[in-house]
Amino acid sequence: MLKKVFWVIILIIAVVGVWYWLSPSPDASPEGDSTQSQEEEQEAGYVDVSPAEAKELIDTRPELVVIDVSPSYSQGHLPGAVNYYVGDGSLDAAIPGLDKDGEYLVYCHIESASSAGAQKLIDAGFTNVYRLEGEYGAWVAAGYPVE
Repeated sequence: MLKKVFWVIILIIAVVGVWYWLSPSPDASPEGDSTQSQEEEQEAGYVDVSPAEAKELIDTRPELVVIDVSPSYSQGHLPGAVNYYVGDGSLDAAIPGLDKDGEYLVYCHIESASSAGAQKLIDAGFTNVYRLEGEYGAWVAAGYPVE
């Protein structure tokens, strides 16, 4: 009898666990859904990439434009990055001259600025926009080169 109760409890836990695992979270956002494909993420907005993924993009896609949206560009930046500071309107001024079909990696020294910069590109109709997770500090901590 005790053995049957044990197996019934195990079965209930397993069923509830599978149901919970397969059910979408009611507060899940498209950016936070790790089951989305990269194409779906791009339709919803920019794609967050780790420092390693950013390094791979830089190394394998020579057409990639790296944009530093911070006021701290002169204190260090990713190799080849251009500086369009989001806070003074430089990015807004540069957007009309950028290729909407190009690929862009946006980063800053603080998260809010890079998110704002990447979103400005998306809002302007750009479709291939990446944002460096962890920002400049994560890039440096990973040991990647800076200028």
